[in-house]
Amino acid sequence: MRGVFSVGVLDVFLESGFDPFDLAIGVSAGACNLASHLAGQHGRNRRSYFDLMTRREFIDRRRFLRRRSVVDLDWLWDALAEREPLDVTAIARRDVEFIVVATSRQTGLPVYLRPSPDEMSDALKASSALPVLYRPDIAVGGVRLVDGGVSDPIPAEEAYRRGARRILVVRTRPALTVKTETLMVRTMAWLLRREPALAAAVLATAACYQRSVAFLHAPPPDCEILQVAPPVPLATKRTTQTRAALERDYALGRTLGADAIGRWSATAL
Repeated sequence: MRGVFSVGVLDVFLESGFDPFDLAIGVSAGACNLASHLAGQHGRNRRSYFDLMTRREFIDRRRFLRRRSVVDLDWLWDALAEREPLDVTAIARRDVEFIVVATSRQTGLPVYLRPSPDEMSDALKASSALPVLYRPDIAVGGVRLVDGGVSDPIPAEEAYRRGARRILVVRTRPALTVKTETLMVRTMAWLLRREPALAAAVLATAACYQRSVAFLHAPPPDCEILQVAPPVPLATKRTTQTRAALERDYALGRTLGADAIGRWSATAL
């Protein structure tokens, strides 16, 4: 749900015609938000967060006790397909390389998907499939996948490996956030103990996050990184459905998105 911040950022980008990028890489909710943005479907992300993702059908912690998905991505995907289908054809027409990050259940390593229109729905769902909180299996190209944030939560380094030298990173945590291993992470790893590679990846997520942050703050000499990050922790947490919190963080995203356009233009080479 913290992705509502990037919804505000991307809405301002679209409204301003700000589109200097030839590579877009998204992880989890960020990948879904990017997909709507690249499709030019202004407002689709906001409607998803405020009209659908605030419902109990989407997030219900009581389902955990019944060994069901706390976060019901299947319900959300079906509701979006009925109300406002993603324009995958428009994404394919864009002269932008769109990469969706997921994590292999078998190896625990990141998988960088460039999905076809037919694969897009499953790729986005896989990238958002939090282990334990979403239970069904998702496979793309025969590879079983879970949330990309487990193995590469901030894929700026992957963008650099693909040739990007001027990178804008939209984050949902303050720029200097330090992640540590938590009881929730240890519990999740224990619940995944029959999948040792994935369990190990879950335990390593904090260290992976810190390596990514280190890259953002000390990129190679030939690389410039501009971060769009909230100055303080968002009011919205992972499963927050309170409208006031969502409205506040969406508005903050809009403010910082407008600021990012100015900063990007001011430092243009």
